[in-house]
Amino acid sequence: MTRYSLLDLVPVTEGGSVAQSLANAADLAQHAEQLGFNRYWVAEHHGMTGIASAATAVVIAHVGQATSRIRIGAGGIMLPNSAPLQIAEQFGTLDALFPGRIDLGLGRAPGSDQRVAHALRRNLSSDANEFPRDVVELQSYFADDGRTGITATPGAGAKPEMWILGSSLFGAQLAAMLGLPYAFASHFAPDALDQALDIYRRDFRPSAALAKPYAMAGFNVFAADTHEEAELLASSQQQQFVALRTGNPGRMKPPVPGYRASLPPQHAAILDHALSASAIGTRDEVARGIAAFVARTGVDELMLTSAVYDHQARRHSIALAAEAMRELPLAA
Repeated sequence: MTRYSLLDLVPVTEGGSVAQSLANAADLAQHAEQLGFNRYWVAEHHGMTGIASAATAVVIAHVGQATSRIRIGAGGIMLPNSAPLQIAEQFGTLDALFPGRIDLGLGRAPGSDQRVAHALRRNLSSDANEFPRDVVELQSYFADDGRTGITATPGAGAKPEMWILGSSLFGAQLAAMLGLPYAFASHFAPDALDQALDIYRRDFRPSAALAKPYAMAGFNVFAADTHEEAELLASSQQQQFVALRTGNPGRMKPPVPGYRASLPPQHAAILDHALSASAIGTRDEVARGIAAFVARTGVDELMLTSAVYDHQARRHSIALAAEAMRELPLAA
């Protein structure tokens, strides 16, 4: 059976609060653990009023205290924002607190706009093209191999599972070269998915971390007891995506009946393309959508995300998604 995991952007809703979002994150992680999800990831975003996971390592620790078995981690840490030593210390601490459960997905995007990136780093002299060197430096801290001349404490000897994340061909090439697992952000940037997976599998070099390629892809799920209800739930994510693309990001809005049909054609086309790696509907409809995506991509694992305004509806959506995953061979 294809493994399934959960990406939580820890949304802050209109009328909600950061405190409530973080409480919901812990509850959702517990729920995912009970449903058989393999991993629960949060992502680093900055300067966004609708996302509460900016202090990513802190959120992971919060979720770790609420769970006992599920792997927890970052999908991902935007490495250009931080010195590799800082990330080694943070994830070395997490590995000490939750041994054998920590994932460290690494990306090269800023996770913010240029103004926020400047506030994070104080200068923009660092370059995303330094990303491969930063990844190797981070590996060195965990291995404590002496190449940096610095011992990361915590960090030295820690064994978080490192991933390379990407939405282009660059990450696929790097993951293949380093022999690391690879996750593609097809849940919002699907364009290069098939080519990236081909490159990763073709060029993969076995490493101490991984003997053969292991690929994961993001996939949106909006599941409910009726198709109409699922369409309504999906409208919150659709509103958020259009707001982001039109330069007006904010908190997650309540669902709006008929939202997709109300959009001008250019916005509807952008939305349909960007969120094409999605399944909306009943459990059976979602199962068919997932089965088609897995058959097309051959991924080893799906990173599901279900950005739903109401927390209880979101819990139900991922429960139906888990049922769909367990029935995947039948659905195919």
